[in-house]
Amino acid sequence: MNIISYIFFTFVIVGTFFAILRIYLGPTAPDRLVGMSTMTTLTTVLLVFLGYFFNRYVYIDVALVYAILSYIGEVSIARYLEGGI
Repeated sequence: MNIISYIFFTFVIVGTFFAILRIYLGPTAPDRLVGMSTMTTLTTVLLVFLGYFFNRYVYIDVALVYAILSYIGEVSIARYLEGGI
């Protein structure tokens, strides 16, 4: 691994820490939803990077499916929190 990989993983770990902090400390449910959205985005980015790093491009397909499903879930939760389903 080169220095770029270490920098990338450091940013992902720091971003994950702040997202977990937002989920834990968020005083309202929308704050927690933003934290979960950030976590799913970071997971998607990590899957794409791992697919590139290991030359296993199936990870990119998995990341795309994961991003679509997490988006649908987040929209559903947001509509529930808004009060209308």
